[in-house]
Amino acid sequence: MPILRLLNIVFFTAVASSIVHYTDNYLAFDRFPQGGPAPEITDDSIWIAWVVLTAFGVAGYLLYRRGQIRQGAALLAVYSISGLIGLGHYTAPGMSELAWWRHMHIWVDILCGIAVLAFAIWSVRETRVSATPTGP
Repeated sequence: MPILRLLNIVFFTAVASSIVHYTDNYLAFDRFPQGGPAPEITDDSIWIAWVVLTAFGVAGYLLYRRGQIRQGAALLAVYSISGLIGLGHYTAPGMSELAWWRHMHIWVDILCGIAVLAFAIWSVRETRVSATPTGP
């Protein structure tokens, strides 16, 4: 089924990206600028957020694969926060001083968050459209 293949690509790419991004954030916590309007972040909050958000993603993935599209998509939408939250980096002053490759994994993770959210929304709409009767 093509939609499940797409789910695999989007979800597992997002998980791999988040592993790179969150691991770097945790291990190099002192190198990332702090401050700005975002709430105070601690090194422990990084790995805790990853575990919690990834648990939503795994649960959403499993429900979706079992045919519980709406529930799975809802949990995948929550999981998309894992990548979208990367935008928060750019609320702290001094982000331009980070190495280019850190910006790269931040933006890849943001794009993965967008892709997961877009998949969740699209697949629910697609399922609704395909379930609509087309005539007598």
